[in-house]
Amino acid sequence: MPTDHPMPMPLDFLVSRDDLSKHVSVPGVVNDGTPLAHGQVLFGVDEFALTSNNITYAMLGDAMHYWRFFPAEPGWGRIPVWGFGRVLRSACSGIAEGQRFFGFFPMSTHVVLTPARRSAADFVDGALHRQSLNPAYNRYFAAEVDPFYEARREAEMMLLRPLFALSFLADDFFDYADFFGARHVVLSSASSKTAYGIAFLIARRRKVGVIGLTSQANRDFVAGLGCYDDVLSYHELERLPDQPVVYIDIAGNNELRRGVHRRCGAHLKYSCAIGLTHRGDLVGAGNGHSDPELVGPQPVFFFAPTQMKQRTSDWGAAGLQQRMVAAWHDFMDAIAGDGTPWLNIVHVYGQVAVGQVFDEMVAGRTQPAVGHVLSLGEQRPPSAH
Repeated sequence: MPTDHPMPMPLDFLVSRDDLSKHVSVPGVVNDGTPLAHGQVLFGVDEFALTSNNITYAMLGDAMHYWRFFPAEPGWGRIPVWGFGRVLRSACSGIAEGQRFFGFFPMSTHVVLTPARRSAADFVDGALHRQSLNPAYNRYFAAEVDPFYEARREAEMMLLRPLFALSFLADDFFDYADFFGARHVVLSSASSKTAYGIAFLIARRRKVGVIGLTSQANRDFVAGLGCYDDVLSYHELERLPDQPVVYIDIAGNNELRRGVHRRCGAHLKYSCAIGLTHRGDLVGAGNGHSDPELVGPQPVFFFAPTQMKQRTSDWGAAGLQQRMVAAWHDFMDAIAGDGTPWLNIVHVYGQVAVGQVFDEMVAGRTQPAVGHVLSLGEQRPPSAH
C-alpha cells in the first residue's frame, strides 16, 4: 500500500573522518524526487539506533571499510546505523511501496538501495559499490515476516539485534573453543550492551565464571543485571582470580588491557578484542601491530562475519537463524519482559538533537541503561503499528 506520509526535508548527517567531534547536517544527496533506475528502491529512513557500536564503525571506518557502505564527499563519512526504512517509491519488482525493512542504513532521511537476491523475507543490496563489502551488512529483512520482529519491541530490535548477533557469535566462538581451557571469562566495559549480551549467553552455559570490569559509577548497575558472577571496578584488577582466564576486551583501552595482562600473566589463555567503547588506539588489538608492553598473548580482533560464515557452513543458514532467534527471544524476555526492564529507551528527533546525542556518545557520557533511537526528522515517523 503506498505511503501517504510526507518525509522531512532530505538530510544527511556527516562526520569528519579525521575528527568525530566535527559533524554537520546537510541537504541529502538522495531526496524524495530522486529518479530511480530500473531495480532501485527509494527508502525513507524512519528511525535508527545509535550506540557505541556505531562509534566503533566510525573509528574503524577506513580499516574495516565502513565508510564505503554509504559514500560521502571526500573527508566526510555517513556512519552506518541499524534501523527501519520504509519504501517510498519502488522500481523493483517484488518490493512494494509502504513496506518496511530492518537493516543497515545511513544517518540520513533517504537512501536508494538496489535489491538483489530477493525473497518474501529479505533482500540483499546489489549496488555495485557494496558488492565487495561484507555481505552480513548488505541484507535487509521485511518486518512483516521477520522471525525476530515484534511490533512492540521495534526499539529494542534497533538497539540490540546487531549487537546481539555479535554477542551470539562471540559466545559461540568461545564455547566451540571450550573457552581455551579457561575457568573464567573477564569482560571489560561490562555495562555495555555488547558485553551484557555476551555475559548473558555465557552465563546460561554454566561452564565458566563471568566477571565484569566497569567503572565505579556503573558497578551497581552491572551487578543488577544478574549475569555476572562478580563485578570489579577498573581499579580492582588485583582481585582477578589466580586461575585460567579469557579476556574479552570491549573497552579498547590500552592501559586497561595491559593491566589485565600483567595481572593475569600466565593464567591468560586468550585475549580477544571486540569493541572500542573507550576509543582506544587499537595497539595490539589484532590490527597488525603488536603491543610490546603486553604480557602474554597478543589480542586477536574478533570479526563476527567470519564466525557467521563458519556457522552457516556448519548448520546451514536456516539452522543458524533458528538458534539465533531462539536465543534472541530469551534475551528479549530478560531485557523487556514482565517486571521492571532495565533498558530506558529515549526517542530523539531532529538534526540538532541527533547531533547532541552523537556528541554525548563520542565523549562516552551516555548512561548504560539508556538506549537512543533517533530520527533526523523533526517528529516521530509513521510506524508499522
